[in-house]
Parts: sequence; C-alpha cells; structure tokens
Amino acid sequence: MQSDVDKILNCCHHDPFHYLGAHFSGSHDESVTLRTFQPHASAIKLRLEGKAYDMERIHGDGIFALTLETQQLKNPSLNPDAYQYEIHFYNGTVWSTNDPYRFTVQLSEEDRFLFNGGKNYKLYNHLGAHKTKIYNVCGTIFRVWAPNAQAVSVVGNFNSWDGRVHQMRSLGASGIWELFVPHLQENEIYKFAIKTQQGHILEKCDPFQFYGEIRPKNGSIVQSLDTFNWHDQQWQEAKRNTSPYDGPLSIYEVHPGSWKRDPDDPDRFLTYRELADILIPYVQQLGFTHIELMPVMEHPLDESWGYQVTAPFSISSRYGTADEFMYFVDCCHKNNIGVILDWVPAHFPKDNHSLGQFDGTALYEHEDFRRGSHPEWGTYIFNYGRNEVSNYLIANALFWLDTYHIDGLRVDAVASMIYLDYARNDGEWLPNCHGGKENLEAIEFLRHLNSIVYDIFPDTLLIAEESTNFYGVSKPTDQGGLGFGFKWNMGWMNDILNYFAKDPLYRKFHHNSLTFSIMYAFSENFILPLSHDEVVHGKKSLLDKMPGDLWQKFANLRLLLLTMWMHPGKKLLFMGGEFGQWSEWYCKRSLDWHLLQEGVYHGQMQQFVAELNRMYKAQPALWQLDFSGEGFRWLDLEDRNNSIISFARYGKDRARHLVAVFNYTPQTFVSYQVGLPENCKYREVFCSDDSRFGGSDASDKIDYSPIQSPFAQAPFHTIMTIPPLAGIILEPMREEF
Repeated sequence: MQSDVDKILNCCHHDPFHYLGAHFSGSHDESVTLRTFQPHASAIKLRLEGKAYDMERIHGDGIFALTLETQQLKNPSLNPDAYQYEIHFYNGTVWSTNDPYRFTVQLSEEDRFLFNGGKNYKLYNHLGAHKTKIYNVCGTIFRVWAPNAQAVSVVGNFNSWDGRVHQMRSLGASGIWELFVPHLQENEIYKFAIKTQQGHILEKCDPFQFYGEIRPKNGSIVQSLDTFNWHDQQWQEAKRNTSPYDGPLSIYEVHPGSWKRDPDDPDRFLTYRELADILIPYVQQLGFTHIELMPVMEHPLDESWGYQVTAPFSISSRYGTADEFMYFVDCCHKNNIGVILDWVPAHFPKDNHSLGQFDGTALYEHEDFRRGSHPEWGTYIFNYGRNEVSNYLIANALFWLDTYHIDGLRVDAVASMIYLDYARNDGEWLPNCHGGKENLEAIEFLRHLNSIVYDIFPDTLLIAEESTNFYGVSKPTDQGGLGFGFKWNMGWMNDILNYFAKDPLYRKFHHNSLTFSIMYAFSENFILPLSHDEVVHGKKSLLDKMPGDLWQKFANLRLLLLTMWMHPGKKLLFMGGEFGQWSEWYCKRSLDWHLLQEGVYHGQMQQFVAELNRMYKAQPALWQLDFSGEGFRWLDLEDRNNSIISFARYGKDRARHLVAVFNYTPQTFVSYQVGLPENCKYREVFCSDDSRFGGSDASDKIDYSPIQSPFAQAPFHTIMTIPPLAGIILEPMREEF
C-alpha cells in the first residue's frame, strides 16, 4: 500500500489533508507538525505570532515540515489565519500564503445530500470557483464533481500549472472534491487536473465556470457575478402582474455575433454593451416585445451558432463580460423588452476540455453510445437518469433566470431528447424498459425541470422547440404533459413556407396548407416561428423563397408575415426578415444593412413590420384568446380556386373582433363577396397592400356595410376589392369604440 508521502508525490491522494496541513499529537495535543508540499520552493519559513521558523525539507521533491510545542504558542489551536508560509522559489521570488490544508470542509452534508438526490437547485452557489472569506482569509474555494477520479488538483498560472501544488480533497460518497486556495482572487485562469483510475491526467475546464478565455483558448476564469447594480424592479413587478398567455408576445430572434459587426473591423464582434445601445432602440422601433438570443453560453466553434456549448454557466467572452451582459438585460427591461435565451440541454460537444469523459468515465453522458452519443451532430447526450446530471441542468436553467434576470428559455431540440430513435436507424438505438422508443428519463427530467422552474420563477417563459406530435408538450405535468409554457408550431411553419414557395398559379392545389393548421392550433400553447433554421443551408432567405418578380416577392413576404400575425399563436421572426434580406444568414458576417440605403423596398418592408407590431399590440383580439378555439372563427375557408381565405379573431370582448381577408394570388378581385360575423359596418384598419409599404393601394378604403344574407361560413357578407398578394384587416364600427 502506498504511503501518504508517495500518494502526495504522485498526486493520487483522495485526501491530502490527511498528511498536509497541521497535525496535532499527544494525548493533550502537546505538539503540532505542519507539512506542506512546495515542489518549486528552495526554502520555506513559517511565520507565526511574529516569529519566523525555518521549515525542514524532509523530501527532496519539496515536502517541508516543522514541529512545534503547543505550550509555547499563544494560540495553540493554530487556526488557519494564525500562520503563513513564506515560500522562497528557485527563481528568486518570495510569496506568502496561508495554508490551504488547514481549512475545514466548507460544503455542508445537506448540500451534498441534495446534490446526490438531484435537488440542490442552487448548485451554482456551491460548485465551481467562488471568491469567499474563511477565518478572515480571502481566497477562492473550488469544488468539482468527479466521483470516479483517483485525484483532482486545481491548476493555473498561480501554481505554474503544476497539479502537485493544489491537490483537492474528496468529500466522500458525494463525488465532490474541494479546496480553498487563500489569496486567489478575480480573473485568475484555472482548470481542473483530473487523474483517472488508469493514471491518465485530464485537464478540464470547470463545468460551473462563470467566465472563460476567448476561443481558441479554453481556460476557466475566476469571476464574481454579484457586483452589478440592477435597475429593473419596475419590469419585474409588471411581469409578476401580467400573464404571457393572454398578452401580446412578438419575438425578434437575434444571433449576437452577426446582427451587426464593427463597421470599421468586420471581424470584431460588438460587445453586449454596444449591442444594448443600438439593438434595443431598433427592437423598440420595430415594436417587438421580446428579444430571443441564440446561445450566449461559452462555445468553441463560431459555426455551431452557440449550440455546441462547453460551459453552460459561462457567458461567452466573444461579446464581452458578465457585467456587460447584465447591462444588456437591464437596458432591455428598462425599455420594456423581455429577454429569452436559447438553452441547450439536449447534447454537448466532444471537445477534450469539456464535459465528455470528465473523470475518465461517462459521467455527464450516458455510457452506452446508443443513448449517449448523437450520430447526427457528433455530440454526447446527457444521462438524464443520473440525479447529479439532472441537477446540473436544472440548476443551470435556474442560474440564468436568477443571476442574469432572464425572462425565458427556449429549449432546443426537445424531440431529440424525448425519442431514443431520433436520427437513428434500426439497431442503432436502445429501447426503454418497456420496449418503447420514448426516453423515459429525459421525459421525467423535462417534467422535473419545468415544475421546479415554475415553482421558483413562476413568470418564466419556458418554450419547447419540439417538432413531433408528442402529447402535451405545453400541458401541465399534473395533466400528463411535459409542463412547458409554449411550444414552437413547426407544422404550421413547414406548411406555410411550402405554400408560399409555390407559384400562385398552383397554390389552389395546396389550399389545405393554409387551413389545416387550425385543426390543431389550440392543442398546445403555440409560438409561430420563422427562425434562423429556415434561412440557412440552401433554404434561401425569406424574401428569396418568394416567387415572382421583385414587386411580387416583397408583396408575398408582407402577406406571409401578416398571415402569421393574424393566425392564432405568439410570434417569432429571425433577424433580417424584417427588412427583406436577400442572402441566407451567415454567422460570420453582419446582416446586409446596406440594403436599406440602396432601395425603397427594404425600408418599406421594415416600416411594414413596425406597423404590423403596432397594430398587433393594439388589438386584444390577436392575443387574448390565442390558445382557445373561442378566439377564432372561419368565415370562408373553401375558395381554393381563387386562393382566398377569411376568418375572424376574437378577444375576451367579442364585440372588438377583427376580420382578416387574404388573397394569395397576384390577381385583384373586384366586387368580391366577403363574409362578416356581425350585422354592422366595418372599416379597414390594416392592409399589406398599402402604398407606404410598397403595395399597389388597390383596396377600397371605404366603410363596408353588411348585406343581411349568409355567405360561406358567415351569417352576413359585404362586397369589397381584394388587392393582389395582400391581406386586409377590418374592425367593426361601433359608437362605443
């Protein structure tokens, strides 16, 4: 059996405190022996009670020791702040420090128990690197979960990246390792050197790092997150008193690295603070209620768009500091704009410094490659059935809501989590215990996640990107659902984009693509997404998908967006779509803002979106009953030969409804019969064919009187001109309005 000395020298001691530090002997602690391992030291003095004692080198590799009689000491208990080591290095420098191996275990048994049970929801306050003061000694306490490691050390510039200097202590069955490093302060770079059971050394970044080096470097950085002075109390109070389900929700999706770049240096990202100063006024001008940011967590590869996350608790240093991001969120809130983050619990990359094979074993990922490896993305999949992994992810979600005041999380790739056969062929996946394809552990994790988030932060927007017909994604967990607040309506998105890509001559043969979505529109709390995924990889930009000549392309795009804004469900539009970007989105360059100066159409498109959002927020009929069939009524869904549909939208006050009429052909229809739900006059409140937006101005712009006979699915009707490739929105004219 190896001695303590051999284990210390070979960095394989599970508890270096057993040998290093202060050790008392005798029946009444008559003497104390202090030992320290300093492989780079030529000599060490112990400074205690105003005296300096030369320590003896008892091993040539750098173990020093000194024994003192406790009766000679004023403070015989020798607290951690009572003495320091004065270390003389071979290079001539001298450094004084308190003894890391004199401090007691700081993580409570309760916190360890909760973590192993998967319920330490504020785990980010315990694991990782935290500046603190113990026994009046300032420093940083490090903790990391590595249950199968032979030994773990903290390494960095502060110890010449030598794993022998700061060896950590195992906290038993919890699998957590801990060490307090005195005097280590802000901005120190560090990693964990993990010795596997096979004797290999793995240098890993901290799974709980709050900040890190900018790629291609990947060191973790000691950083505090409690210095920012928030000014969003009014926003938080308003959020507590309003429901997102019966309110307007119009989301502008942004990739922070390519919305805009430095005009003088296109390779330089704008910082979070710079984005705050220009993006927020822009979003206000356009009238969106929320900004959704593609992942801002640390990731090594720009081309992953942020979805290959290596440090889920770390704000990406590409765009600045944690305080700068807090400034961005705070400014959004002060300007009544919510912030949603894309969040990625479905998978993580295989970069050597990251979570994969963290302690030499499949720790965060499932060890069976049929469940733990993602064939489509070349990534690892989290082991959702492991309590500590589930706790890690739930704590991460809560961390962004708590520390950064984030208003919502859009959970990426939920379908890949809940189906074991996702992107796999027969024989490449492992069925569940019942022989089915559902990932029961992932489903339970999602239910656990959503219930805890809503319990602690009940006003959060929890949004699932889920592309299947899995039951109850946005239903409460006590009703058998997954417990999300919202689900992306991928079916509507696919149908509507396929429809708009058709030449209008053939759209009558695809009329069901316009109408079918209402069949299931109220089965979930849907968000209608026109996201980044639809304008990349050869799919073309929204504008370029549209058929026809230049005028028709812009008219089609206006018609698409008006159709979306009038359809039941909340709204999401990816950046660039609001002014008609021609080219596909590319993450390594700015949007084509020059288009706004080169022609009138793009500016008119931008004005259209702003007016569309203004109308949307002013009309409760468009958002109060988004998730109830009571908020929608067909007026005519059967005129497929002319590719025209019409319907009514209702709010809680049914008198204040809207009538929407859409023409999906370039033909102008004169004296066209349009159904009306009530026997009253109607007036136009919005038209995508308005000349302000680049349209032909072909609508009548008159008050429409009802004709008291049914038409299509409506009890009354009127006669009107329907402009080409356009939608008209009408509201009833009543004196009380």
